[in-house]
Amino acid sequence: MILAADIGGTKTLLQLSQAGGNGREVLREQRFDSGAYADFETLLDEFLSAARAEGLVDIAAACIAVAGPVTGAQANVTNLPWIIRSDVLKQRFSLPRLRLINDFQAVGYGIDALTANDLLVLQTGRVEARAPRAVIGAGTGLGEGILVWQQDHYEVLATEGGHVDFAPTDALQREFLAYMSERQPRLSYEQVLSGKGLVSLYRFLVHHHGATPLTLSLDAAAVSDAAERGDALAAQALEMFVRIYGAQAGNLALTCLAAGGVYIAGGIAPRIRERMTDGSFMAAFCDKGAMKSLLVHYPVSLILDTAIGLKGAALAARFS
Repeated sequence: MILAADIGGTKTLLQLSQAGGNGREVLREQRFDSGAYADFETLLDEFLSAARAEGLVDIAAACIAVAGPVTGAQANVTNLPWIIRSDVLKQRFSLPRLRLINDFQAVGYGIDALTANDLLVLQTGRVEARAPRAVIGAGTGLGEGILVWQQDHYEVLATEGGHVDFAPTDALQREFLAYMSERQPRLSYEQVLSGKGLVSLYRFLVHHHGATPLTLSLDAAAVSDAAERGDALAAQALEMFVRIYGAQAGNLALTCLAAGGVYIAGGIAPRIRERMTDGSFMAAFCDKGAMKSLLVHYPVSLILDTAIGLKGAALAARFS
């Protein structure tokens, strides 16, 4: 039996599965509100206690995917005060084998488990066999990963590329950077391409146009909902978000020459798929001067399966 976990700043998904006749059979799966727990061990104990009550006790291997940097046997969750140590988890929960990986490593491992129905093609391109792949996804934060071919499979390289410096690409984005620079010492792509970043874009536009905000207690869902109802500033914030998203996806594709494909993951993109497919994302992706002729040939797909990280962690557990 395999234990898989996908830990994010907003939610944590846990799953127990085993090999079956048609691939992996899910025995138990549960979603948790990450912020409701002081640490991961408490959350995992709750899940495994319920599993034991159902007779699910024989765990052969585990993989824990974490939204944050992994150093050796320890991981720090970027948007939570959790510190996760593989040696502590193995001892406390009697896990014979455990692998600790970055959450976008898990997403990368899960790509080959996807079907055509799990993907929305944004640009057909031409797939180059065994060429590097790139994965990027905005949610509570911004994750990025790079896949390189190793012997007979793609190995996934973890990155913290979401924390690189934000670079504006037009006049309005330059004004946004100036606005944010007055409020904080540094602006990263993660601080723009995330739920909080969408709110920051909206607040900037309210300031820029001298308008009145929707409400004093804004969140990303409120901005997105307002855009769907026809609010002009909320719609403009979403448009800026999508163009910045496309530009950074193009940056990542150029960094690793992702002729094997670019995959858009994360919780936000599937919820705004109409915006992701209206052309502005791909226009920004390809807007790289002399490199446009390269990027227009890279396949780009939006991952619709929001549980891909969990599936990838289950697959990665085999190598623990």
